[in-house]
Amino acid sequence: MSGNLLEVKAVRMHFPIHGGVLFRRIATVYAVDGVSFNVKPGETVGVVGESGCGKSTLGKTILRLYDPTGGEVLFEGKDLAKMGRRELREVRKDIQIIFQDPYESLNQTHTVGRIIQEPFVIHGVGTKEWRREEAKKLLKRVGLPESAFDRFPHEFSGGQRQRIGIARSIALKPKLVICDEPVSALDVSIQSQVLNLLLDLQREMGMAYIFIAHDLAVVKHVSDRIAVMYLGKIVEFAAAEDLYKAPRHPYTQALISAIPVPDPTRDLSTKQVLEGDVPSPRNPPSGCSFRTRCRFATERCAKEEPTLADAPNASKGHLVACHYADRLDEALKERAKT
Repeated sequence: MSGNLLEVKAVRMHFPIHGGVLFRRIATVYAVDGVSFNVKPGETVGVVGESGCGKSTLGKTILRLYDPTGGEVLFEGKDLAKMGRRELREVRKDIQIIFQDPYESLNQTHTVGRIIQEPFVIHGVGTKEWRREEAKKLLKRVGLPESAFDRFPHEFSGGQRQRIGIARSIALKPKLVICDEPVSALDVSIQSQVLNLLLDLQREMGMAYIFIAHDLAVVKHVSDRIAVMYLGKIVEFAAAEDLYKAPRHPYTQALISAIPVPDPTRDLSTKQVLEGDVPSPRNPPSGCSFRTRCRFATERCAKEEPTLADAPNASKGHLVACHYADRLDEALKERAKT
């Protein structure tokens, strides 16, 4: 055993596009394209990037809500991608997900009590009476009153509905929870409450998280290590503290530069502004996928795709996919010559 709870190895999730009279395959969307990382027991790995970078698709592919096009997803050494339906159902007791929209992810025709008991029913856990009592305990654990048991999701605020979703996700005491932007749909005042709840539950139950978000400030608060995604690939992966102190990829640097700082004396001249939009995953650029928006890009970047490798002169485990990770000034000079 490697000591990792989860190992994602070169995972790809490509979606075919069909069209024409014969409905043939005319294009491919490269939503996730060769992603590799690992998650240790009890740790939180953050996954960040702009909308459309493939981070939510990655989470759903890990859980096998999508069947991956290629690669391996090893959970405790077993490849989820090769499991049959029955075996996968057993493993899903240990892997759960918290969805982004707490309204859409809850069945509006079911009571809260029924929603929280659903994992027990699906997996045949406990008696009817035991399920009711356990559901009430879970409500209390996520900060909701017992009276919520017989009410419906539409009677609650967004933050309360997300707490219901969290209660459902931890019902079977999973080892890994994929948090797919769990606070992005909530008011800022509620976000911190939900984040603190997730951290408390992690300390209490020893769960590992994959925390997907586009807000780097939020990810920094909860993560041990962070993967930065761009156009279906990881471009930088490091311990949270190292990533924020010394980002090596130009994309990461721009994202961190964009984090709001409540300081009126801050020098805004150093702020890096990303120009343009994320290219279409249907037709990604040649070479480095970020080169069309990178101020350091050279001819080499257009011809040669950088591999995710150890960053020069960085902490152990700090990986970056950039030809000029340790000498961006030289890249600017090289670009100026052309």
